[in-house]
Amino acid sequence: MPKVKSVYACTACGYETPRWVGRCPGCGAWNTLEESITSPAEKAGGPKLAANQRPGTGASPLQLKDIPEDNTLRTPTGIPELDRVLGGGIVEGGLMLIGGDPGIGKSTLLLQVCANLAEAGKRVLYISGEESARQIKLRARRLEIDPPGLYVLAENALDAVESRLREVQPEVAVVDSIQTMYRPEMASAPGSVSQIRESTSLLMRLCKETGTSMFVVGHVTKEGAIAGPRILEHMVDVVLYFEGDRQQDYRLLRAVKNRFGSVNELGVFRMTGKGMQVVANPSEELLSHRAKGASGSAVFCGLEGSRPLLCDVQALTSQSYLNSPRRTVNGADPGRIAMLLAVLEKRAGQRSYNQDVYINVAGGLELSEPAADLALCVAVVSSLKDQAVGAEVAVMGEVGLAGEVRTVPQCERRVAECARLGFTTLVIPRENARRIKNPPEGVRLIGVDTVLQAVSVLF
Repeated sequence: MPKVKSVYACTACGYETPRWVGRCPGCGAWNTLEESITSPAEKAGGPKLAANQRPGTGASPLQLKDIPEDNTLRTPTGIPELDRVLGGGIVEGGLMLIGGDPGIGKSTLLLQVCANLAEAGKRVLYISGEESARQIKLRARRLEIDPPGLYVLAENALDAVESRLREVQPEVAVVDSIQTMYRPEMASAPGSVSQIRESTSLLMRLCKETGTSMFVVGHVTKEGAIAGPRILEHMVDVVLYFEGDRQQDYRLLRAVKNRFGSVNELGVFRMTGKGMQVVANPSEELLSHRAKGASGSAVFCGLEGSRPLLCDVQALTSQSYLNSPRRTVNGADPGRIAMLLAVLEKRAGQRSYNQDVYINVAGGLELSEPAADLALCVAVVSSLKDQAVGAEVAVMGEVGLAGEVRTVPQCERRVAECARLGFTTLVIPRENARRIKNPPEGVRLIGVDTVLQAVSVLF
């Protein structure tokens, strides 16, 4: 029998040491080391196995050219937006981590996924370490779901969870949440670094050995990162984040890691009394409440993966009576906004040094691509001049420090989306306008080289 030993792990950074110390050598935090009991792995042995066996089963090494290709189809979840983010559906044996703020809708969405898969004839097991089986039944009743083939287990001891997983042999399983799971042989408390690491390792091994696809719910810290060691995100195959304000209806599901597809896709949902509803046309939804004829508003067409997404970029400037004027930004990078204000003052003569500037991206979106620069500049100038941008105008382009407007990627797709929603005048980089030989009918493309030209055209 292997010898059992204890290891002390830091709850802040995951640093391990064989003895306890007051201050972590890795991150310098005090009193963060917790003891965990570990045992060395058994020596691998047994016969050589076939090429179709999964990691952790003792399979023999193969040449890359001898490995058969896997043409297994993905399993649709019944929720198109989730399938888009996952890359087409659930992959057999995949371990998927989904995180988000409390009350954002993680458990609701996963219960809906389980119901859809059970109705499709799949055997599904929902494991909850936070709620009782009756509480899950109440939520299912509220969502009006009660399919056969959906099993519920209220348990947080990993040994019992493992035995039930091997007994039921589900095709898809949900663990809600990983921070509540614990291994009884370890002395540390549930939610500690060592418990989360060992629990995730066991679940990952089960996924690869049995072929069960598994969703794991992860709590987040006040900074928005998933609680626990950073290695948690490295171990899983897919990491999804739920974004959005609990006070609003919209929820955004974004993939930050995906071994089976793109990490640029975005899913848009609306929280209702019947659960998470798919927003099939988010551009129309985001622009439906736009105040037409008001200054300080510009429409920008962003790109989230393969999806063009139109949003309302808003700016408000007002006379400041402070020594340092306010710069309040919601939905964009504050440092980027400060740079754009400096470019407007230096290259376009739009002075804001004595103005409080407030920037907001309606709908709770986060603009991270530089293509939104020109729209942000136009919105600020619109507010400074108190002149509205035309309701049929959309703006896009990256702005450099010299005031030049640089090209944006996949401009043809953005133009087509703007035309579909009725925008007839598009202010874009001149190089992009030159490359588009056949613009949509009724759409006028205005190519600009500098931010000063864009301001002169629109105002």
